[in-house]
Amino acid sequence: MSIPPAPGRQAADAQTTGQLPPPLARPAHEVTPLYGAEFAADPYAVYERLRRYGALAPVEIAPGVGAMLVIDYRAALDLLHDPVTWSKDPTGWQETIPQDSQVLPMMRARPNALFTDGEIHARYRKVISDSFDRLEPHEVRRNVREVSDQLIAEFAQDGEVDLIGQYARLLPLLFFNRAFGLADDRSDLLIQGIAGMFDSNTPEEAAAADAAYTRYITELTQAKQLERGQDLTSWFMDHPAGLSVEEIIQQIVLTLAASYEPLSNLIGNALSRMLVDDRYYRDLSGGALTPRDALADVLRNEPPMANYSAHFPKRDVYFHGHWLRAGQLVLVSYAAATTQAGRAAPGESTGAAASGGGAHLAWAAGPHACPAQQPALLIATTAIERLTAWLSDIRLSVRYEELRWRPGPFQRGLVALPAHFSPVSPEQAKGMTWQNRDR
Repeated sequence: MSIPPAPGRQAADAQTTGQLPPPLARPAHEVTPLYGAEFAADPYAVYERLRRYGALAPVEIAPGVGAMLVIDYRAALDLLHDPVTWSKDPTGWQETIPQDSQVLPMMRARPNALFTDGEIHARYRKVISDSFDRLEPHEVRRNVREVSDQLIAEFAQDGEVDLIGQYARLLPLLFFNRAFGLADDRSDLLIQGIAGMFDSNTPEEAAAADAAYTRYITELTQAKQLERGQDLTSWFMDHPAGLSVEEIIQQIVLTLAASYEPLSNLIGNALSRMLVDDRYYRDLSGGALTPRDALADVLRNEPPMANYSAHFPKRDVYFHGHWLRAGQLVLVSYAAATTQAGRAAPGESTGAAASGGGAHLAWAAGPHACPAQQPALLIATTAIERLTAWLSDIRLSVRYEELRWRPGPFQRGLVALPAHFSPVSPEQAKGMTWQNRDR
């Protein structure tokens, strides 16, 4: 029986012996699109079909843009923990794809912590992680509560709401507008910019969103150059790493974008599961699940960023049964790898207690793992707690199976989450909690 060489010696062994490891037996080559209505409706069925290829499968993330997708948990960990074999720099790759491709804004090279390697990456990452470490948890919770109350007050008396468009997708932007040091009245520009870039349907909408975002970042950095504050922008600027103005801007661009999409999807996906699971309705003494359980459930079974972690082999390499060429795009499917041994539908899992303590890859792993996991969980937890304190009898307005998911290769997020509840005023909401609401 022929055994492929160990991961660290594959290319070297092939050069020494002149013999290439045989590829694993697999179906005829077929590229599967990770976009469109079919994939958005049920990506997990697509992942199951892809498993016939082994640990990696050929996919297309946009018309004319191919990639190899890691769908095996062990292979994903091997890749994410091996910066010697793999690079995060997409400079060479991006020259090989259509320059008007819709995925290029998410994938092109930038001088930030996501698209760099080695000492440069470590320098950028330390600025971000050190600055987030300075966020006081009680201040984070206070700001989230204020932003949550502001949003909830706008629809609490209506009796119905789209929890995605009116809450989950707005809250992270309002919070981070404060965290980066601008007044609340500038948040509209940030919402127009980032939300527009993710959801624009035409080149004109994308251009308008990009202009709004550029204006927001310019105003932010100019304001903080004139007057520092207790905020992330000021801490980026004053960090001992001594970033240039362009480097500071790029870390802000990365942090805002990386915070917005995953966090809004995390909140929305958790709420969708809570609203169809009776175990969130019992009192605590009866063993009710909490918002933290719902978040753990989502991270394990419905990761808010399903496929990302773009990597490029530094040389031709034999990796888990596949030969990959230098510079080839390889993505990690957090969703497919984490659910390799099975996936719990809403109402089936038990939060953090599920599947070996809830092990997952939703935060990625290795040197490029998310540096702001704890603040993200605190923001999401507080946002859900505040919503359910106000709206104690909230219910989905449609069956869970009727919910629609946003198309695209990277995110796993709902188009809308319609819900209804008994209208309440701010005075009525005081003292109300999820656990003591009427059944």
